[in-house]
Amino acid sequence: MNKFTIARFNELFPDEDTCLAFVKDMIYPDGIVCRKCGDTKHYKLANRKAYSCNSCGTHVYPLAGTIFEKSSTPLKSWFYAMYLMASTRTGISAKQLERELGVTYKTAWRMFSQIRKLLAQDSEPLFGEVEVDETYIGGRRPGKRGRGAAGKTVVVGLVERKGRALVTVAPDVKAKTLLPIIQEHIPAVPGTVVYTDELQSYHRLTSLGYAHETVQHAAKQYVNGKAHVNNVEGLWSNVKRGIDGVNHAVSPKHLQSYLDAYVYRYNHRNDAQAMYATLADQIKGVRDGKHGAYAPISSTS
Repeated sequence: MNKFTIARFNELFPDEDTCLAFVKDMIYPDGIVCRKCGDTKHYKLANRKAYSCNSCGTHVYPLAGTIFEKSSTPLKSWFYAMYLMASTRTGISAKQLERELGVTYKTAWRMFSQIRKLLAQDSEPLFGEVEVDETYIGGRRPGKRGRGAAGKTVVVGLVERKGRALVTVAPDVKAKTLLPIIQEHIPAVPGTVVYTDELQSYHRLTSLGYAHETVQHAAKQYVNGKAHVNNVEGLWSNVKRGIDGVNHAVSPKHLQSYLDAYVYRYNHRNDAQAMYATLADQIKGVRDGKHGAYAPISSTS
C-alpha cells in the first residue's frame, strides 16, 4: 500500500470546503435528505460550515456531535492534526502540534486531547498465535528494577503475531490479575496458542484450556521453538521510546489513554490512510442518530 504522504494529504484536503464535504459524505453516504420536505438537493452555505436545503432552506450542520463542533480552528488544521497523530509511529506531543499548526498551546492541547480520545483500541478477541507479556512504565524512582519496581505502573500487553495488539494498565502481575485479562480477550479455542515468559502467574493457563508455551528469560533464552515474546517486546520498546522522547512523562491517571493511542497506531501500521479511521466510530454515532447533524429548522437560506 502506498504511503500516505503530506503531499497526498494536501492533494485530498486542499481547503475547508473539501474537509467539510468529506465529513458530510461520511455521515450521509447516500446524500442528505431534508427531514422537513424530503428534498435531496442541498448547497454549501457561504462562510458557514453548513448546507441548506434547496427547497425549504433547512440547515444541516455535518460537524454537530463531532469533535469539530463549535471549534473556531480551521477544519483542515484538525485534519492535519489527526494525520500527524495517527501516522507518526511514536506519536507527537501537544507542543509539537502547537508548532506544526501555528496555534496557541491551549488550542493545541484541546485538539490533542480530543483526537487522542478517537485513537481507541478495539476490543475484538485475539486469535491464533498470541504473545502475552507485562512491563513497567514510569519515571525512575528508588526501588528494585524489573518486576515489582517501585513507583512504576504495570502494563499488560497481548499481541497477535502479524495481527492486532491490546494493552491495559493493571494493578499487579499476580495470577488473579493476569489470567482474567487473558480470558477476557483471548478465547481458549483450537488453533490459538498463548506464548509467555516463565512468570509463575501464567502457569495455570494450560489448566484453563489454553495451548501454552513459554520462553525462559531468566536462563537467557529468548526463543524456544515457536515460543517467544519478541513482538510484544517490540511494542514495549516503541511505547517507551515514544513516552520518553515525545511525552517525557505520563501520569498513571492518563497512561491508559496514551497507551490506547500507541496501540491504535500499531494496529493501523499497515493502513496508509489511518487518519480516516480516527473518525469512523464517531461518524457512525452521528449517522446512527446518537448525535444530531441538523440544527433547529430554519427558514433562512
